[in-house]
Amino acid sequence: MSWPLLPPSYEQTIGHARRVELASDRRIRTRNKVRYRLAHWPIWIFVFFIAPGPMTFVLFEHGFHRWMLLWLAVVLTGTGIAGLRGRLPGVEPAPYILRFTEDRPNPLYRRVCYTLAWSETIAFAVLNIAGLAYAVYSGEWKLRQMYDAAYFPIVVTIWILGALGYLPRVKASTQGEGHERRFFYGSVWAVCIAQPILWGLWKWLPHTRSADIVKLVAFLGVLVWVGHLSRRGLLPRTRPILPGEVIVSD
Repeated sequence: MSWPLLPPSYEQTIGHARRVELASDRRIRTRNKVRYRLAHWPIWIFVFFIAPGPMTFVLFEHGFHRWMLLWLAVVLTGTGIAGLRGRLPGVEPAPYILRFTEDRPNPLYRRVCYTLAWSETIAFAVLNIAGLAYAVYSGEWKLRQMYDAAYFPIVVTIWILGALGYLPRVKASTQGEGHERRFFYGSVWAVCIAQPILWGLWKWLPHTRSADIVKLVAFLGVLVWVGHLSRRGLLPRTRPILPGEVIVSD
């Protein structure tokens, strides 16, 4: 499927995206296939599993221990039950959103799941930037201490913003879904690509100030580059969906 290429004069109305999706071109489905639902379940397993950020830091630093396995079992059970009941985004038996211009109530489970995903995306990015910047400035690596001290204050702040409906995809109405999903997936793409690259650099490069500069520049560079691609609508699910026709939201 090819997506329309917009003229530059139209960019301001859709956030500078150069590629869009026409709602009328999207295939309408009344049910989600089993494989589609199963493909979305691991996403939410991961989101809930990494929610205790300091524990996740230990996981990447030292590997699994028994408490992590216990938490994973809890997450598998909880998300599995929610998925069977159709209370996870993308794991519903049928799509919830058919018209992104329609003012429909945003279900609580969607608001909770996307708020949690937002909180982790922002917290991991902010703390990694802060930890690398401090290492470059002082020559000391204090990222673990930063996660212990600041992770939960950051995520709780995002949870409050989500509860108040101030985050994309977490508002009381789904009316702006066709544009709001761009911000969500663009942020997720950026952090999910930058994080493994940073982890690899942290493992392979020495803990010196010059190496830390390379890590910081690489991490920021990937965030900016992927963010730009998302802004232009060049990554999956970052294209605006133009209004006026029936659509199905992922």
